[in-house]
Order: sequence, then C-alpha cells, then structure tokens
Amino acid sequence: MKPSDIRTKTQDELNDQLGSLKKEQFNLRFQRATGQLENTARVKEIRRDIARIKTIARQKTAENKA
Repeated sequence: MKPSDIRTKTQDELNDQLGSLKKEQFNLRFQRATGQLENTARVKEIRRDIARIKTIARQKTAENKA
C-alpha cells in the first residue's frame, strides 16, 4: 500500500483499514505457529502497512489540531 493512497482516505476509512490489517496479522501469526503459512513475506508487508497507516493517521490528527 502506497502512502499516497493512504493520505487520500478519511480517518474512518483509515480506522477500518487498520482493523482489517490487524485481523489479517492475527490470522497470519496463527498460520505461522501451526506451520500453515505459505507466503512468509506477507507478515512483513502487513506490519509495514499498519505502521504506515498509524503514522499518517497521527500526522492528520496533528494537522487538524494545529
């Protein structure tokens, strides 16, 4: 997911996206623990996408307060 795509979304859309990514991350952790995970790179992608969304959401709230 590109940062430019994230910046165009509203705060509610970011929260929804963040929730779905966290659920996917949870499922991937279980798959890795049980040995069923095939695409191990997806874990890293999800983690970085979550960080991107949190960072941009924090920037947006800081802009609104300033």
